[in-house]
Amino acid sequence: MAANSFRTDSGLVVPAITTTQMREVDRVAVEELGPNLYQMMENAGRNLASLCVELLGERWPTAPIVVLAGTGGNGGGGICAARHLANHGGNVTLVISNPSHLKGVPADQLALYRATGARVATVAELDPVDAELLVDAVLGYSLGGAPHGAAAELIRWMSHHSAPVVSLDIPSGVDSTTGVAPGDHVTATHTMTLAAPKTGLDAEAVGTLWLADIGIPREVYRRVGIELPPAVFVSGYRVRLRAS
Repeated sequence: MAANSFRTDSGLVVPAITTTQMREVDRVAVEELGPNLYQMMENAGRNLASLCVELLGERWPTAPIVVLAGTGGNGGGGICAARHLANHGGNVTLVISNPSHLKGVPADQLALYRATGARVATVAELDPVDAELLVDAVLGYSLGGAPHGAAAELIRWMSHHSAPVVSLDIPSGVDSTTGVAPGDHVTATHTMTLAAPKTGLDAEAVGTLWLADIGIPREVYRRVGIELPPAVFVSGYRVRLRAS
């Protein structure tokens, strides 16, 4: 289900953007104005880790957290979040769909995560893993059809687990423009979307929707023809959204 806009708890209307517009926002940021990909991924991962801590509350220091990550930018953000959780004493296990396919910034994020000494598991080792919170960073807005292979396996594992799920940007397997899931997909308890809400986030699979600031300046959005409210992040780096 596609939405034209969302509303914050304080009543601000935030326009929703399509996958194509989000690609252009990322391009303008990386190629023209900044921030660069390292900065945006770091901001996304730290914000996601903060939300996980907030959701777990008093259980946070001991609650087992499983972060499931793909090999693209969304996965890199999840790996970054896992590192922040581990750095702050969290009980974290990271599972990557295809570790050998990681390259660029996501590969750098894995190297940083490994330096924490926290656990890395394989897909085959998932069944016995205990978890009180799942972090879904398998597939982002670049979904191109039904998930397959190891990514689909991770999605199916999450779908059969009883723990709440926090999805990064969009529940894996859901189209960020239309909200339609062409195959296996995650049904999230919470979704933390990045930069601007996507039109497909008015879907049942999204759960509670949060919008996170990743440091993109207003001029980037203006060049893409998007006007976000100037005060959307006045209370912090993350706000809750509802469909308008």
